[in-house]
Amino acid sequence: MRTVNITNADHHKTAVYPSPFHSRQEQHNQLKEWSRWSDYLSVPAYWCESLEYFSGRNTCGVFDITPMVKHLVTGPDALPYLNRLMTRDVSKLKPGRVGYSVWCNDNGQVIDDGTIFHLREGIYRVCSQEHQIDWFLTSATGFDVNIVEDTHDVAGLALQGPTSCAVLREMGLADVESLTPFGLDYFDFEGVELMVSRTGFTGDLGYELWIDPDHAELLWDRLFEAGSTRGIRAMGSDALEMLRIEAGFILAGVEFLPAMEAVRPTHTRSPFELGLGWLVSFDKGVFNGRKALLEEKKNGSRYHLVKLDIDGNKPAKDAFVFTRNGKYAGTVTSAMWSPSAKASIALASLEAPHGEPGEELEVEIYYQRELRWSRVMEPCRVVRDVFWNPPRRRQTPPADF
Repeated sequence: MRTVNITNADHHKTAVYPSPFHSRQEQHNQLKEWSRWSDYLSVPAYWCESLEYFSGRNTCGVFDITPMVKHLVTGPDALPYLNRLMTRDVSKLKPGRVGYSVWCNDNGQVIDDGTIFHLREGIYRVCSQEHQIDWFLTSATGFDVNIVEDTHDVAGLALQGPTSCAVLREMGLADVESLTPFGLDYFDFEGVELMVSRTGFTGDLGYELWIDPDHAELLWDRLFEAGSTRGIRAMGSDALEMLRIEAGFILAGVEFLPAMEAVRPTHTRSPFELGLGWLVSFDKGVFNGRKALLEEKKNGSRYHLVKLDIDGNKPAKDAFVFTRNGKYAGTVTSAMWSPSAKASIALASLEAPHGEPGEELEVEIYYQRELRWSRVMEPCRVVRDVFWNPPRRRQTPPADF
């Protein structure tokens, strides 16, 4: 039997909503530019994307994650349902923990990636880049489970950077420093429940704060009051994009095309082709795409998602990747000049058998200066490690920066 509540599943509407934090974002938004993220107005940059980036690396930046699509999963079969849906073994995700996962179609191709929050015993929330309620409901056949898209019911802020824990302590969240990576806990905030998870999209020390939208503005105010001596800054999506590339994090629609949106099925990617084989648990039983992924593991993958260290200082945006003898090897998916690594870095999807760490390749970079386009072929290397992975990301309790 399946029990479904889709009261808030209004994702087919084309309206653009102001975030519960909109009035505060408007005050900080010196550039007066807005973009759309999912169903919400979002800020690309408040005043300077480079300086906002440095707040995420040197002090702390605040990013509005309310538009992240949220799905509440409850009911007697919540766990078996999620274990059937996801590639990872969700039974190992205990209450108070958060886990990263992907979910696939029957061909083992990734539909989306996201985080699973085990809020309380048998109560889960799945956060994703894209609206997934249709696929989640279709996959619920035979399970006694309630699935609600509750995006509008939860306001969220990401607080990221080395001073983030100190700011939360200053705000009065007792013992928040004991929260371990991918842990979550609940705190009293002005008489309402505030959930804090030690999660983020920057590869640094950071937290995400989740609260009832009616208290969103007050949370913003208290956070900035507490961070006034810790370098707190509002941070837009342009700075977040730089931070996530340095951390090696993938993004739907950039590193992979969601399988449900692909016109040509050959243009999608499997977990193995995204470097996420560690998220595939074959020993847990049946899950969507298991048969196809077993076959791929046996016969090999078509692509490898890799990290490139590129010579020179020109970002290799949308560049082709070639072997040293000029044969096509793949394409760059994300690229930037990294202020922290002091290098031109990129994520790239390479055709097998290319992609082993240490492999020497070349990228074809086009760049424009004063209305003139130039082309350079820069040597590059496939590297194993991400470009930003500081010890403070895992340290518990974090140092008092």
